[in-house]
Amino acid sequence: MILFSLSAHAQDSIPMHADIDEQKLIEFQENFFQAITEKAINNPQRAIENLETCNELIPNNKSVLFELSKNYFALNRIPEAIEYVSQALKQEPENLWLLEHLVAVYKRGRDFDNAIDTQLLIAKKYPKKKRQLVYLHLLNGKPKKAITVLNELADAKLLSPRLRKIKERLDKKKPSKVVKNTTKKEIKGDLKEAFNQTNSYKTLTKLLNKLDKDNNPELLTYSEKGIALYPAQPFVYLMNGKAFIKKKAYKKAVETLQNGIDFVIDDKRLENRFYTQLVKAYKALGDTKNATKYQKKLK
Repeated sequence: MILFSLSAHAQDSIPMHADIDEQKLIEFQENFFQAITEKAINNPQRAIENLETCNELIPNNKSVLFELSKNYFALNRIPEAIEYVSQALKQEPENLWLLEHLVAVYKRGRDFDNAIDTQLLIAKKYPKKKRQLVYLHLLNGKPKKAITVLNELADAKLLSPRLRKIKERLDKKKPSKVVKNTTKKEIKGDLKEAFNQTNSYKTLTKLLNKLDKDNNPELLTYSEKGIALYPAQPFVYLMNGKAFIKKKAYKKAVETLQNGIDFVIDDKRLENRFYTQLVKAYKALGDTKNATKYQKKLK
């Protein structure tokens, strides 16, 4: 009963073995519960200390390893988070909670290749979870691979409403190959000429930021070029929306901002920037209902 209560207390924990000394079990239980409490009050370092005591009492317990990984993740200590969840996975390689946590850790560490490989393992057993591969490929800067997965999901009738919209937009605008080379002119600050020569996304973001800051009307031209070249990059839609707002074309601003926000993945700051522009556009249109709706999202 003690073991089941531990598992119930931590919903995504893994049941523990009972073949241990009673006194050790009591001490283990106390430290484990204390770790859960510390984690709940946002004190991951203290939680780790309790969990390390648990690990000394009962080495390599899956629940403890999992909780250690989650608390290191809370501290943004990615290598340790990967190490502990990987140890737990050696004991239970197909555990969904562990695998999904590992994907989250890889994403936080911007290791999208390993995140994708792990999500593929999940999708083999849980087909609906293949949807997450679309977002991972987009985060990884591989929209063509995202389109492939979207087509597979469409064939299997597994597209969600959001993915259906993303598919429609990517199908309309086939992504171009990203050019990562820079030029001497870019280094000197001649961003327009550098972008025209390379189509580099990195150069484009610098150019759009400069055009926006300078209130340059060419923001509309270059943001539209950006959407054509990089239809899965939300930033170019944001700048396109801002360009339309500057020109008082508020309906077009709303349309492009709504199109772009679907591509915002795990980026609250960028999401808020979209909401801010949508509030401006709806207020200018006299649509107080939608303006209030997005203002609340900002909170």
